[in-house]
Amino acid sequence: MNFLLHFEWKLRRFIMNFTPLWTAALNAFSNFIIVDEHCRIAYMNKPYTEILNVQLEDVIGKPIKSVIPTTKLPEVMASGKAHIGALMTLYDHKTGKDISFVCNRIPLIEDGEVIGGVAISTFNEVGEIYNLYSEVEKMQQQNELYQQTIEQLRKQTNPLDYIIGTSQAIQQIKSTIAIFANSGLSILLTGETGVGKEVFANALHQLSSRSTSNFVKINCAAIPKDLLESELFGYEGGAFTGAKKGGKIGKFELADGGTLLLDEIGEMPLPLQSKLLRVLQEKEVERIGGVTPIKVDVRLICSTNQNLTQLIQDGRFRADLYYRINTIELAIPPLRDRLDDIPDLCNFFVQKFNRENSSYTQGVEQEVLALMQQYTWPGNVRELEHVIERLCFLNPHSTIGIASCDFLMNKLSGDHTLSRPAAAFSSLQEQRSSAEIDLIRQTLRQTDGNKAKAARILGIDRTVLYRKLKKYHID
Repeated sequence: MNFLLHFEWKLRRFIMNFTPLWTAALNAFSNFIIVDEHCRIAYMNKPYTEILNVQLEDVIGKPIKSVIPTTKLPEVMASGKAHIGALMTLYDHKTGKDISFVCNRIPLIEDGEVIGGVAISTFNEVGEIYNLYSEVEKMQQQNELYQQTIEQLRKQTNPLDYIIGTSQAIQQIKSTIAIFANSGLSILLTGETGVGKEVFANALHQLSSRSTSNFVKINCAAIPKDLLESELFGYEGGAFTGAKKGGKIGKFELADGGTLLLDEIGEMPLPLQSKLLRVLQEKEVERIGGVTPIKVDVRLICSTNQNLTQLIQDGRFRADLYYRINTIELAIPPLRDRLDDIPDLCNFFVQKFNRENSSYTQGVEQEVLALMQQYTWPGNVRELEHVIERLCFLNPHSTIGIASCDFLMNKLSGDHTLSRPAAAFSSLQEQRSSAEIDLIRQTLRQTDGNKAKAARILGIDRTVLYRKLKKYHID
């Protein structure tokens, strides 16, 4: 008896020494109870005492079975193994009815010996679990609906529509893409800088069965050569100085099940080309610092603005890799070889910038389109896009006319590759002066006569603007 009294005194002292912070923390749990190695109650939080309609002081030191006859905590302690997610039913004295909740029972082990046990409920009522399950089920149904909607939209929108142009060269490329997009064959896109190779790569991915998986892009020329390998194949933690603790997956793993675009493949170092060839042949990657190959299923698209056959002759590109990535080659023509596509491209870009800038540019006048078709566009479609962007800024609520095209005329006058009659040059000079006057006057009206602001919009120095005002007698 003295032993029991001493034990009860120790437990009471233990409870009394609980700080308010600890008590508040333990009371935050739904139902929480601690027992010692003899399955006697050492602590019970307030929510649990309220359900059982007992006082904490009255149950301290009592066998748990005498207070909660249905508890399985003694059996769990005897087994030494936690019991997670068990259902338990008790009579709730607060509500006057039975309640069921999820209970986690855990033995407390120190130095291999069970020194006590703890039980805690994660849900006050099973109804909460059903509510949670219903929410998860609803989210799954919504996700399925979203996936169906995305698939329907994908079928309604033809990815080839984003390849703008009706010229014979573009139509031929579209036909080839339609044939081979779903084949899984490696594709090599060749063409000058700015022709829009990524647009064609996007169409290839979107038309394939991999369209709902990742489309990963990496520019081999934009990443330092000593980092390119880790970007492509990933690395394990501690593989090199500065490596992330948990490692990092590479682009091949990220594109697993989808498509990987290697832009500017001609810039890839020779040693890395060998590793890439092995990955394509074995269909597996090995991270830097790793020892276990990782299987990958990737459709590869490569693009370049270089002559790879010349690089092979120069010893800068592997012939075997070239033949591996060049199963199908799509040679994208420069804009100068498809000038008939300029009207369609201009219309596309005008609509694009109207959406982006909430502007209302009405289109491009035929006179401007004719002017654009005289230019050789060394920057190709990208250069045309930037020209249209500037013209849309200058004409946010009107049609793009010749008066806004002073800078384009400067391009034309410096383009010595044009073939036109000599007489046309003098008329063009006259037209240029007239357009320059109109543009300066229009810009001054937009800026309420603020010459400094007008010069910034025109992209010229303020002193140049003053010279032109004097030259053309503009007040």
